[in-house]
Amino acid sequence: MLPVNFITQLGALLPSERLLTDPVDCYAYAYDNSRKIFPPDAVAFPITPLEVQAIVALCNDCEIPLTPRGRGTGTSGGSLPEQGGVALSLERMLRVISVDPANRVIVAEPGVLNQTVQDAAEPYGFFWPPDPSSAAYSSIGGNLATSAGGPHAVKYGTTRDHVLGLKAVTGGGEVIKTGCYTTKGVVGYDLTRLLVGSEGTLAVITEATLKLTPLPQSRSGITAHYRDAGSCASAILRIMALPETPSALEFLDEGSLDLIRGRFPGMLPDDTCAMLMIEVDGLSRYIPEACASVLDACRNVGLIHAEEVADAATLWLARKTLSPLLREIAPRKINEDVVVPVSALPQFLDGLAQLSSKYGIANVNFGHAGNGNIHVNLLVNPDSGDEMDRAENCLNEIFDLVIRLNGTLSGEHGVGSEKRAYISKEIDAPTLALMKEIKRLFDPRNILNPGKLFP
Repeated sequence: MLPVNFITQLGALLPSERLLTDPVDCYAYAYDNSRKIFPPDAVAFPITPLEVQAIVALCNDCEIPLTPRGRGTGTSGGSLPEQGGVALSLERMLRVISVDPANRVIVAEPGVLNQTVQDAAEPYGFFWPPDPSSAAYSSIGGNLATSAGGPHAVKYGTTRDHVLGLKAVTGGGEVIKTGCYTTKGVVGYDLTRLLVGSEGTLAVITEATLKLTPLPQSRSGITAHYRDAGSCASAILRIMALPETPSALEFLDEGSLDLIRGRFPGMLPDDTCAMLMIEVDGLSRYIPEACASVLDACRNVGLIHAEEVADAATLWLARKTLSPLLREIAPRKINEDVVVPVSALPQFLDGLAQLSSKYGIANVNFGHAGNGNIHVNLLVNPDSGDEMDRAENCLNEIFDLVIRLNGTLSGEHGVGSEKRAYISKEIDAPTLALMKEIKRLFDPRNILNPGKLFP
């Protein structure tokens, strides 16, 4: 429960239609795609950077928890107001401030949708490469918070690689400007890359200067069907050894394929047990040669067939339906986006199969194979005996396997609340202590998204 005098002061900063305090109204901001629920005591909707600063300063003065939030599409609990307080929804900060094709730059506020950025850049022949599956309804503020990736990160990189500068408000209520407007700039520390991926724990981003990339002249799609996951993993290594990097390289295991077959009958052969969805892009005259090289790299003893596909859009639609489909076949899924070096993928996929069998947990895997970024989905029923305990033990060993293979516990979803108990597996004590000191410097009273990231 928030103090009455705090609510009064907060109400003086915003009109009544942009401040929620009724628990029923606030409930819509109590959850994200992790499906956990932590209701905030109030929800504030700023529309200007000055309003953001005033709200942060008030929460800092009164030591009230403040949880920045985009569209709530995250899966790791990063936008959950676990300690109550105020949910700071940035969804109404919707201005595309400028589009500058001469300098390949777009400047936008955090509530702007990823798709809106694409639509603004496309008439000039550009795009913004981060393309999470939620691109149509996730905001760039949320993309920045977790350094979102997507299928095309294999060639173009993640969000962090496509941000030139930011404006933000620290937890102490100070307005800061990071980075610059140019693609070169080495004045001072790189605070832009620090804030991208910090999940709203250091500062609230109010404006982003994004680096655009020319649209490819042409694209082509390829599918490769395999008898087993091992043969598929071997092909991934050969494809990634080619001189030209594919623009997308997606892996789907047998469980994923069964889900697609159930929703889209006849789309996939019944005997396919693992599959690659591959895209190449670039100048039109180079596409045939690139496709021929990829098709050759796909060939091994486990290959059933590989071919160019005319209707790649339908395949990508099927791929993007996988995550929602998983919710239809199990009461709960534990969704992890771990990453291992591409060369370790065969060993990792084999290890996943062994651990799934050891603990008797259903497991569906798919993801961005070109980055070694596999979305591991443990499908569980919380009401079925000790299944949750077995799933947690299985997950713990999966994380140990990832670290042994020189991988990382999250590639694009972030840590949030779902992975914070495990990060000491990856980050040593001195480094973790330094990160906490950085948090204290930006947010001295620990009001911004408190409790996230750190165990």
